[in-house]
Amino acid sequence: MRTRMYLDHAAVWPLRAEAAAAWTDAAEVAVGDPARAHAEGRASAELLERATTATAAAVGAAPDAVTWTSGGTEAVHLAVIGTARADALAGGTRRHIITSAVEHSAVLAACERLRTDHGFEVDVVDVDRSGAVDPDAVAAKLTDRTLAVHLQHANHEVGTLQPVVEVARRCRTVGALLHVDACQTVGQVGLSVEDLGADLLTASAAKFGGPRGVGFLAQGPRGRVVAVQEGDDRQRRQRAGQIDVPAVAAAAVALQVAIDGMQTEHSAREVVRRHLRTRLPDVVTDLEVHGPLADAHPGIVAVSALYVDGEALVGALDAAGFAVHSGSSCASTSGQPSHVLVAMGALTHGHVRISHGPDVTVADADRFIDAYATAVTDLRARVGR
Repeated sequence: MRTRMYLDHAAVWPLRAEAAAAWTDAAEVAVGDPARAHAEGRASAELLERATTATAAAVGAAPDAVTWTSGGTEAVHLAVIGTARADALAGGTRRHIITSAVEHSAVLAACERLRTDHGFEVDVVDVDRSGAVDPDAVAAKLTDRTLAVHLQHANHEVGTLQPVVEVARRCRTVGALLHVDACQTVGQVGLSVEDLGADLLTASAAKFGGPRGVGFLAQGPRGRVVAVQEGDDRQRRQRAGQIDVPAVAAAAVALQVAIDGMQTEHSAREVVRRHLRTRLPDVVTDLEVHGPLADAHPGIVAVSALYVDGEALVGALDAAGFAVHSGSSCASTSGQPSHVLVAMGALTHGHVRISHGPDVTVADADRFIDAYATAVTDLRARVGR
């Protein structure tokens, strides 16, 4: 029996063995700058082209529509701010964007930057108790001044899948673009740029078993961005700076492995997700399970328990051998409750996100449930509950 169980895949998926091997192999080949004309540069460029072509095919985009970034956060900023720059440089006058109240902090921060630094009007759409956006609520805010809607595919805290296809249809009626933050779903849920109706799609390799520090932006036929950082003409002048070619090669391999095993991995994770959602309320009182049973990410379960501090619960579970997460993603040390749960009107006390991989079995889940129940009972006893 393994002594520890890693249940934080929504933050960082462990590097897949195939990706690690690909990185090692690529590092021996990609010693030159792919922008250079010498033999070493050409070898790097060829490796980069193969990785880019494979990644583009995996998400249904053209190879010249994929831009590599340093991760999901940079990809999001390129999608949000780069789109605004492209419109302005083309003489456009659209200065209104729409997002939701449950977006990742990177999306919310990029939208806020457009508001404070560039005078954009930002409309934030509320969600229901399950964390889902109503497409009609988005449509009600769309105008002929709307440049883009920025909407996640799956929520990073509670796993809710958003109705992006329906939102895409409504965006088309006024000529607005749709950016889909798919960091939690690329390689985990079947998708393509065309099927989602996305004009821009962002992803992070760390979420599907690739190396950290690699992400990408894929554009549909209507998507247009201009580099947020400038300084060279790499990547069609859409993103300046060097590309970590070995890491990109590893990311492409990880994505292909994830897609090849997606059906099996999805099914295994879904069984465990439903088991956790069903059993946890049976063994712990005053517990709230967040997000919908259906239309959800297969590997995310979020629960909150009354009379328990979330960080204390994470510590107790860590000591028992289970790695989970509490609080709002990328802000767990801020002392603030999850903005996602607040927007849902859900219980924020004692919040824990369990994001399991495909190797976690029902028996493993039962071990976690026992440890969780013990930890909650002990913590409540300390405060007289």
